[in-house]
Amino acid sequence: MATTYTTTTPVDANDGRVMAGCNDALLAVGRIALVVIFLFSGAGKFMDLSGTAAMIASKGLPAPMALAIAAAAAEVIGGILIVLGWQTRPVALALLFYTLLAAYFFHDFWHLPQGAERMDAIIHAMKNLSMAGGFLMLAAVGAGRYSIDGPCTVHTTRPTIT
Repeated sequence: MATTYTTTTPVDANDGRVMAGCNDALLAVGRIALVVIFLFSGAGKFMDLSGTAAMIASKGLPAPMALAIAAAAAEVIGGILIVLGWQTRPVALALLFYTLLAAYFFHDFWHLPQGAERMDAIIHAMKNLSMAGGFLMLAAVGAGRYSIDGPCTVHTTRPTIT
């Protein structure tokens, strides 16, 4: 959530508001980079729903086809909403929990014997943990000014010091 202030006093170069435009641009690029994998993965799930359902079924989860459709929709729709910056905080929290659940059920390295397969699962679990951290930060700071959420924020005026 971007907040802007107006003031009639000179702005200190160390004031964080000077960098607000740069920070908002970085947030926009970061939002896109964070969800690129969800957009591609969700599209792939939609293109192979039966394969996705089979993978879900192999983990013993109920209603594999329904979960496959829900997973694909969560990734694509959630990814698009994050890119656009609409309802960013709740969507980021939803994708945070989705990512952690995916790590737990599908990258369960603790059930695998030592070897390449276990190392691959560890790497994927750590990747999911890193993305969860990104979603947590996005939920904390919001989408920034360059988003649908951004212009909808309440702008306050800081009182001038005379």
